[in-house]
Amino acid sequence: MADKPSQAGIHRVYRKVDTCAGEFSATTPYFYSRFGELDGRGPAANASAVILGSGPVRIGQGIEFDACCVHAVAGLRAEGLSAVMVNCNPETVSTDWDSSDRLFFEPLHSEDVLEVCRAEKPRGVLIQFGGQTPLKLAKKLQVAGVPILGTQPDAVETAENRALFAQLMRRLGLRQPEGETEVTLAEAHRAAAQLGYPVLVRPSYVLGGRGMQVVYSAHQLAEYWHREVQVDPEHPVLLDRFLERAVELDVDLVADGKQVVICGVLEHVDEAGVHSGDSSCVLGAPSLPLELLAEVRRVARLLAAELNVIGLCNLQLAVKGDEVWVLEANPRASRTVPFVSKATGVPWATVAARVCCGAKLRDLGVWEGRAVGVAVKMPVFPFDRFPGIDPVLGPEMRSTGEVMGLGRTFGVAFAKAALAARLHLPAKGNLSLFLADADKRRAKA
Repeated sequence: MADKPSQAGIHRVYRKVDTCAGEFSATTPYFYSRFGELDGRGPAANASAVILGSGPVRIGQGIEFDACCVHAVAGLRAEGLSAVMVNCNPETVSTDWDSSDRLFFEPLHSEDVLEVCRAEKPRGVLIQFGGQTPLKLAKKLQVAGVPILGTQPDAVETAENRALFAQLMRRLGLRQPEGETEVTLAEAHRAAAQLGYPVLVRPSYVLGGRGMQVVYSAHQLAEYWHREVQVDPEHPVLLDRFLERAVELDVDLVADGKQVVICGVLEHVDEAGVHSGDSSCVLGAPSLPLELLAEVRRVARLLAAELNVIGLCNLQLAVKGDEVWVLEANPRASRTVPFVSKATGVPWATVAARVCCGAKLRDLGVWEGRAVGVAVKMPVFPFDRFPGIDPVLGPEMRSTGEVMGLGRTFGVAFAKAALAARLHLPAKGNLSLFLADADKRRAKA
């Protein structure tokens, strides 16, 4: 007996959500699935493409991906395609009934997405706008014969698989922090001693940086292991050498398979080790010398070309001294894309959706993004709603939103962002200064 209805030849039909409660004829293109015979979709107006959303949103998973999905709809329409949205979070703009041409309120599981594709027969599926969740479906969709528009699953696998990505780094001659993948605490102790403390430790099965921590000793590693790790060979733990006192960068780019355009280079204001979604950052990396910025752009273009990126890609880099290190590559939209779009005046997700459908950047007249003035992104945190929660930032994402400050100088832009984030420094009172043990000697001097 087949495990799933579709394997037994039983397929779903789709009913339209009646937003008028039967009083008037509902015209909303909003559908849900059921088993039966009556299908309420009607014929499609023209060729379509499916956009996979980000699914349920919680603290530690940015709503910025939903903004990317909505902008991608505009890109599909510009290419003459109807936009079919698959998502299952009612609190997002992408699931508003008038955001897309057809909306399927379905879970982001392979069977549900394949059933939508069977019914709609789209030109292809866009997986790069909904964050990490849709990327996990790429291979299954491809095996089932569904065309993937944009960067192909093999490139996604190369970027996501640590061993394959390390091989790519060695072949290109790029620097990458050494790392190990371990299953037991004993193996983790051996790996950490070999890499050298501090090390960045994270479970391989989480999103949004959950369970990620920088540990400075074998004792801290053991505490972390007993608190966070799910002991299972299928869920190994990743350990990476942590680059202390490095400047962390986010690089967003869009490519069409031949041309690579840098959307923006963002310098983190917070120290390396704070999750990119929680770190304030400034567009343009103003503290870096021009030769280092040129090297950052060279590394970004080289990686995009080697991965054959078509659409958006995000790189996380670190600069220590005069060296550029590659932390990871994400061949998808990032949570910084809406900010960079706002700051540069270019809807990068819209551009990327058009590129995924075959448009060329040169024909679209798209060039490297430049901000009007200085743009600062600052996160917004929910700590005021969770009394007793430790507000110290780290590798685990905890913010629930972000604001932007624009100004002629960094100071003005940062102050505007702080005011928007409701960060008000008191005019009087006591100041507490907390330092890491490694910094206390320098502070006394």
